[in-house]
Amino acid sequence: MFERSDVMRVKDDIQKIIGSKVRVETNRGRHKTVINQGIVSSVYPSIFIIELNEGPNPERKISFSYTDILTNSVAITLCD
Repeated sequence: MFERSDVMRVKDDIQKIIGSKVRVETNRGRHKTVINQGIVSSVYPSIFIIELNEGPNPERKISFSYTDILTNSVAITLCD
């Protein structure tokens, strides 16, 4: 299990990059990985929101929980 301090550390790290452009790799299982680029727009107690800026629907938003990062279901990389 994860400790509360681990989740809070991830939340703090995400909160520091609000407004930054990021690359998000989402593991969907069975060797399926979805890669998106967007901007971290909001941070809430249990989730954070990324606004996508590419693809067929560029104004789409996706949300992830902080435990998604801890379980390696989602990987976030800052874009320059």
